[in-house]
Amino acid sequence: MASCIGLLILQVGLWRVFELAPQLQAAADVPVPQTSLTVVIPAYNEAGNIGACLASVLNGQPPCVDWEVLVVDDDSTDSTAELAVACAARHPQSTAGFSVLPAGPRPASERWVGKNWACTRAMEQVRSDWVLFIDADVQLQADAIRRSLAQAIADQADLLSLAPRLTCDCLAEWMVQPIMASLLGLGFPIEAANDPDSDVAFAAGPFMLFRRSVYERIGGHRALAAEVVEDLALARRIKTGGHRLRYLLGLDAVDLRMYADLAALWEGWTKNWCLGLDRDPGKALAAAGVVVLMFSLPWLLIPVAIGLLLVLPIAQWWWLALLAAASIAVLQQLILRLWTRREFQLPIDYWWLMGAGGLIVGTIGPVSVWRTFTGQGWTWKGRSLR
Repeated sequence: MASCIGLLILQVGLWRVFELAPQLQAAADVPVPQTSLTVVIPAYNEAGNIGACLASVLNGQPPCVDWEVLVVDDDSTDSTAELAVACAARHPQSTAGFSVLPAGPRPASERWVGKNWACTRAMEQVRSDWVLFIDADVQLQADAIRRSLAQAIADQADLLSLAPRLTCDCLAEWMVQPIMASLLGLGFPIEAANDPDSDVAFAAGPFMLFRRSVYERIGGHRALAAEVVEDLALARRIKTGGHRLRYLLGLDAVDLRMYADLAALWEGWTKNWCLGLDRDPGKALAAAGVVVLMFSLPWLLIPVAIGLLLVLPIAQWWWLALLAAASIAVLQQLILRLWTRREFQLPIDYWWLMGAGGLIVGTIGPVSVWRTFTGQGWTWKGRSLR
């Protein structure tokens, strides 16, 4: 019964959040803005992603009269830089300028984590009015940047960030990512993030469009060198500085595939889970437990209830009630995935593995707490975050 109640609260909460959530506006037939933009793509060992990401940018509609694309090779040990150059050569028709910047090794006497170093190095040569940071595992629709820039200008935004559509290709993603998408949608209310009077600040790191003058005013990535979840920190700096934050649904504009396999997914979520819950171990463990309760327990109870019906006929009504409650919870999970398909365009493939996904998330919680507070095994793409 607790699983049913939890899933009902999740479904109602998500429905309310997304009914009120602002979305990226459709393309308008307006002149190209007389402004300038630099698209920065920080990339560390992104040989498997950089080609598709860069092609989606270069194939896009010109967002303004003056724009360029800058790939920052964050001291990769693979062929990221070479593949980026080759990709650009295959798109000579693009109106964007293009260059690759070697970020170079990080200062040995300073602590730099994540993509903060690469983004900071990029800003040493960015002079445009606007700067868009996107991750290398993102693919954009042809009008994504143009629509975003037009809306940022119209809304007088200092930071415009888009919630992307998650895509899944490996089994681990199908088990975990739909659950995570639901939790993120409920845990970070979009309506509150867009309210200047609310303390809630949120932005999605894969797509962050800044007014450059304001970005520099808040200190940019350089001021957050040691910040692991830099997108939230930047959003907070925008809001606390009295600047305008716009966080919108961009499900028809931005596609994000976060993890290539279970190992990458495990590293990524154990890095972020505890930090995303205010670095509070109590919250992190409780949230992981709730996920197991809602998504895994019903699948575990169904065979137990059936077995009890077969071997312990006494008080069958009790076992029948248990079986009914577990079955209703499983049906609620299917309904949730159907809703997710409608809102996020995420297919319902492998929905019946959500129970296994819940167990993975339930394990991610305590491991994330351990890694966050001890630093042991706490990495980003193999780089230590200690």
